[in-house]
Amino acid sequence: MFRASSAALVLLLAAGTAIAADPPRANTVELQAEAQREVANDLLNATLYVELSDANPAALANGLNKAIGEALRVAREYKSVRVRSGANQTYPVYSRPGALQGWRGRAEIRLESREFDAATALIGRLQSSLQLGGLHFSVAADSRRVVENELIAEAIGAFRARAEIVRGALGGRAYRIQRLSLNNNSFMPQPRAMAARAAVGSPEVLAPAVEAGVSTVSVTVAGAIEVLD
Repeated sequence: MFRASSAALVLLLAAGTAIAADPPRANTVELQAEAQREVANDLLNATLYVELSDANPAALANGLNKAIGEALRVAREYKSVRVRSGANQTYPVYSRPGALQGWRGRAEIRLESREFDAATALIGRLQSSLQLGGLHFSVAADSRRVVENELIAEAIGAFRARAEIVRGALGGRAYRIQRLSLNNNSFMPQPRAMAARAAVGSPEVLAPAVEAGVSTVSVTVAGAIEVLD
């Protein structure tokens, strides 16, 4: 009886091995497709800052706080421009190792607006006491979302078109999507901004001349299909 059971077990193991070694065959192909569109930038972001030096750190802090406080007060006159405080730092300045010469500090404010005329007019006013640290444009989140939703359908359509090409090339009767993933991205060329330059304290500063430009918004669809015989 033991020998018979052992023989049956060997036959079962052999059958199981044969089944495992011969899995169902499938033609699986990795695919990727993309849809993209140039979109006009509709959001301006700017950073303005003040830098001061003083032998007394308290006097330096007061000077920075006064300059930023006045800038915030002016900015609040422009209702279509969002304003907030930015980075604020103070650090020691040494004439030689171990010899403290004084203190230097920097404080920022940041602006955001879809109304470019109002934003650049404000920047011009603030440049009489602050320096323009950075100015760039982008597509606002809600505008980007609308475009991405449209591009999703286009990208999936492009993916299906490629899948059909692969099916035909392999001589399959149909294909099945095994998995699918979406990824959005954007590319924004460096905007051209010609900022008016003037010495700090100048009573009149022209508003910066700017060109918002465009950003490229894209959606990529990646996945795998199984071509059916």
